Amino acid sequence: MRNALLIAELSLREAFRKRLVSVLVVLSVLFIGFFLYGILRLEQTLDQRAVDAGLEGRSATGAGNIPVISSALFGMYLVYFLGSLMAVLSTVGSVSADIENGVMQSVIARPISRAQVVLGRFLGFGAVNVVYVALLGTALLAGVYFITGYVPPAPGQALALVLLAVAMLTALTLLGSTLFTTLANGIGVFVLYGVGFTGGILSAIGSLADTPTLVTLGRVANALMPSNALWLGASYHLQPEFMLQVSTVTRGANPFVSSTPIPLGLVAWAAALTVLAVAAAMWRFSRRDL
Repeated sequence: MRNALLIAELSLREAFRKRLVSVLVVLSVLFIGFFLYGILRLEQTLDQRAVDAGLEGRSATGAGNIPVISSALFGMYLVYFLGSLMAVLSTVGSVSADIENGVMQSVIARPISRAQVVLGRFLGFGAVNVVYVALLGTALLAGVYFITGYVPPAPGQALALVLLAVAMLTALTLLGSTLFTTLANGIGVFVLYGVGFTGGILSAIGSLADTPTLVTLGRVANALMPSNALWLGASYHLQPEFMLQVSTVTRGANPFVSSTPIPLGLVAWAAALTVLAVAAAMWRFSRRDL
């Protein structure tokens, strides 16, 4: 484990050396600033409309605050999407790129096993990705609260599901990096990500059109790649009760949100898939001919 932590530390230093962290900080500040400025202007507009209508104020979780609630929900979807993108792009060449440029031969020549190299890569890049998404999501929700006073019903549970999705994508990308070239790995993981997204759309269409076959196909796709299912589970915890009721009446017509909580079995499967992907990557790289 000590060697794995050493590789994780080297991976973190690599992220700083390649200015990955500095670029993330700058772009994240710009994103949060841009988004919260829009929330501020929206809040001012809604307050003025309330005054013009002769109202004393608006309920933070009432129907009159739907624009703010929807904006916060969409902002968290952007956090999930950016985190997914970050997980793939930061890890896509974690093993394969070092093999292609000859760096890996010098690393494994030292008293360290290949499995420890893979585990260290996951711990290092996984830490960067998870911490990044956690800070970004917390900053967004905190900013919305300070401007509007609105807090989602269960932000902690929602953020935890998003972080699990990011960790899972990091693990799957790491596994692909031990199996394929960097380019092929990137394409393959994005295709898998698309499978999960397609599963959400199929389920929404199947529910709206009362077509059990599409619903079943959507569930199969979500089981194969539960990243989108984790986001839908997170969206459930970000909606107040009246929005959940509206979504139930419309029979899940919006494929980006869910009116039902994610099954615990699917959460357990996503966590197990993360562990299995890392274990498979360690096993595969230990037996790979360089």
